[in-house]
Amino acid sequence: MNAKTKAFATVSLYGVPFSKMNMQETVNYLANAIETKTPHRVITGNPIMLMVGLENADFHRTLATADLVVPDGSGVVWAARRLNEPVKERVPGYDLMHELLKEGSVRSWSAYLLGATKEVIEAAKEKLSLQFPGVRFVGCRDGYFKDDEDEEVVAAIREANPDMLFVARSTMNQEPWIEKYQAQLGVPVVMGVGGSFDVVSGKLKRAPLIFRKAGMEWLYRLLQEPSRFGRMLVLPRFALKVIKDGDKVLKAGNPR
Repeated sequence: MNAKTKAFATVSLYGVPFSKMNMQETVNYLANAIETKTPHRVITGNPIMLMVGLENADFHRTLATADLVVPDGSGVVWAARRLNEPVKERVPGYDLMHELLKEGSVRSWSAYLLGATKEVIEAAKEKLSLQFPGVRFVGCRDGYFKDDEDEEVVAAIREANPDMLFVARSTMNQEPWIEKYQAQLGVPVVMGVGGSFDVVSGKLKRAPLIFRKAGMEWLYRLLQEPSRFGRMLVLPRFALKVIKDGDKVLKAGNPR
């Protein structure tokens, strides 16, 4: 599925089509995908991903060809608004995962969790099972597997046959891996969720509501993980680039 045939409005930022749907519309859209068994690769997009894509053509293609890219980062929401192509609201991946599980608890959907460390993923599965008792959690596995183990991991997920697969790995191991194996997995909704399992498990705390409403969730996470400082420097670079490029941001392709 490409930007021209999507069933929802999008705004193209450096050739990546971000959905303009709000949270409820996104959940409804993906619920239909699950009910109709229509495979969807979902990316929770942010400025860091966009900036990586501008330097890496393969990664840019991974972003641009996803079935659904939601505006996870507050910088994406800001950029779309600045370019007079606003999205309805930020759709954080952490919240989207929880909303899908909430819907799944009512509809008896199944879910598979992949990523993080063994301790974190098992703790996350236990907590989510208690929070969403109607969801069948059909499997979980840590994300620290090597390339030569991919087929084994894919086979296990195929056997479990989940309605939803949530993947939490590093950026360069997460989205490309999902893209590579999407067809083999055959899961209706496959979504990268980054560090969500660390928060669910209790390893990290989620930013208080005041930080989230102010679009400063990234700052709260930085305070918990100072090692992310170098990565966070991408955010002001992204803002300056958007200001400098102006309407060129909206044009298709992978500008340098």
